[in-house]
Amino acid sequence: MAEDFPGWHGTTIVGVRKGGKVVIAGDGQVSMGQTVMKGTARKVRRLSPGGHEIVAGFAGSTADAFALLERLEAKLEATPGQLARASVELAKDWRTDKYLQKLEAMLIVSDGKDIFVITGAGDVLEPEHDVTAIGSGGNYALAAARALIDTDHTAEEIARKAMAIAADICVYTNGNLTVETIGA
Repeated sequence: MAEDFPGWHGTTIVGVRKGGKVVIAGDGQVSMGQTVMKGTARKVRRLSPGGHEIVAGFAGSTADAFALLERLEAKLEATPGQLARASVELAKDWRTDKYLQKLEAMLIVSDGKDIFVITGAGDVLEPEHDVTAIGSGGNYALAAARALIDTDHTAEEIARKAMAIAADICVYTNGNLTVETIGA
């Protein structure tokens, strides 16, 4: 349960799909209570299970997120090139497995075509408006990205601007970004 954790907060991850590309961007701040413990964490990673490129961003406990990313890689190796199927299988396991149920994290994943949010509640959500966000500053980044999606900005420009807005508003989000692009 979240109340069992020692006050760890902080992360904003945004995913933007536009112009045949998907950009996932995340900030670098890790906080404990009101203290910034680290400002340069990498919460967006590139995975290559079975030779298929995947970009994933995570919010929540780092150790829990890495455990979930390892499981996602295993699911992708069992179903090469099928991100939706692997994501659903991970979400099912996460919801029903007693060990996994305790994990406190969320993921945004993309193969360059599809983009999904995977949660411990068993959800695999695809955004309706080609933008999604998670984490403590996620709502700020989501609102900013939604406002910018119909402009002439590229997916990366939108992600960077949305993250800058979230960092200006959310005290658990900073401007040290990791940005990964995947797609055509």
